[in-house]
Parts: sequence; structure tokens; C-alpha cells
Amino acid sequence: MNEPEKVLHSPLGKETVYANQYDSSLLYPIERDINWQARGVERTTLPFFGEDIWNSYEISWLNAKGKPIVALAEFHIPATSSHIIESKSFKLYLNSYNLTRFDDAAQVVAQMEKDLSKAAGGDVRVLLTSPEDAVAVENFTGECIDELDIEVSHYEPAPELLSAKGEVVSEALVSHLLKSNCPVTGQPDWASVQITYTGAKIDQEGLLGYLISYREHGDFHEQCVETIFMDIWQQCKPEQLSVYARYVRRGGLDINPFRSSKDERPVNMRLSRQ
Repeated sequence: MNEPEKVLHSPLGKETVYANQYDSSLLYPIERDINWQARGVERTTLPFFGEDIWNSYEISWLNAKGKPIVALAEFHIPATSSHIIESKSFKLYLNSYNLTRFDDAAQVVAQMEKDLSKAAGGDVRVLLTSPEDAVAVENFTGECIDELDIEVSHYEPAPELLSAKGEVVSEALVSHLLKSNCPVTGQPDWASVQITYTGAKIDQEGLLGYLISYREHGDFHEQCVETIFMDIWQQCKPEQLSVYARYVRRGGLDINPFRSSKDERPVNMRLSRQ
């Protein structure tokens, strides 16, 4: 089944009855390698490491006495897992905990890790915290390139805008102008992105134009970030590269893909728009 046909069967863009009793069958996985195959890349030859960090602010269940418990949750899904989890199905699944009793938070974590790992085809880590321990707002480190005075004419991905030349540098470049669209509903997905690299100096005007070129592009968060990584990797040929996008929250979830040529984990920070 190709991606458009697969997504048509997902809960996206459809009226939905919200379950309030635990139901793992609500999770809807979508193959990751659809995007890789389009570029001629196999799972065994991926040029990156990374993970997708999902943050949820609407986690709740009942304790053994029927009293509601609320929490914040982090979900860490490896970028090499076989599937992404469609976001609406993820929300429906989390909502299904609302009137379900659990002995303690550890039981909730264990159940979520079991269900999500099965759906994703990889080991998913789940962390629950109290709202009292919420992460403070931070900013990406690096040089923001958004004030560059450029002419823009591309609103679909244009990797030909990317280039690098000259001396080798190590720097982090930041933009808050990344926007793509849900491939099914057309709803906008807004993000800030940090690009950290070592290599010939990347042309900043071309990079900004390239990031803006996603403005009318329909794709999932994870696939957008992977495409950005691979385009920069192929066009600019850095020695090292990391791409970290923090997407604006929708429906109580924000999605934050990280891809890097080094095997490292990102800090799960929270930006002002999240």
C-alpha cells in the first residue's frame, strides 16, 4: 500500500468518537521507509541517527480508587523504528486512558511502552512527570537567520538553493520560519529548526530560502526533517550535521524530530511557541 492510500485509512480528517477506556487498537502506524525508498535509501544505509520526541500535556488516568491523576509525558521513538505513529491516532490512544484505572504511574508507563513499541516497531521510552515539574521555556542556541533580506519564489522544497563553500566552520543556524502542511488535512504545521554542522560554510541566504520552500509542502513532521537533513547532507557535504525541529503543539501534542550524523540524543527542551 503506498503512502496516500495508507494515510486515507487513518483517523486523520475524519469524525471520531473519543474513547475514554483504554484501547491500544487505536494506534495507527505508518511505514517510515516509504520516504526513504523515494530517495533510494535503505534502512541499512541511513545517513543519520536520531529520534522523535513527542511531548503530551493532556495525560490522565484514574488511580485504584477512581481519583483522576494528571501528568506530562515524553515519548522517545527511535528514528530507525519501522513505523511512525499517526498523530491523531496517538491522541485518541492517550485519551483512552482517561477513565481507566491503574495501580500507579509505573503501570501506566509500562503499558504505554509496550503498546507504543509494538506500533512503532522499535523500543519506545516513556517518561511521566508532574505538571509541577514542567520544563521551563528555552531558546535554541545559534545564529538566527530569519532577518536576512532575501527574495523568495519557492514554496515547495527546492534543494538546489543549498550550497556551501570556503573555509571549514562549526556553527549552529536557527530559523523559526519552517512551515509545512499535514498531508491529509492540509492544516499548517509550524516549527523552529536548529541546524548544527561542521564543514564548508553554508550559504545562509540559500538555506533560509530552502527552509521557507517547505511552506506549501504536505508531509509528516518526521519526513520533513529527514528530507532537510538528507538535502543538506547531499548538497553541502558537511563533515558533521544535526537537524532538530521543534513543532508547535496541536491537540496537546508536540512532535520534535532530531536527525544527526552522530549517534547522540537531543535535549528535550521547550521553546516559546510550544
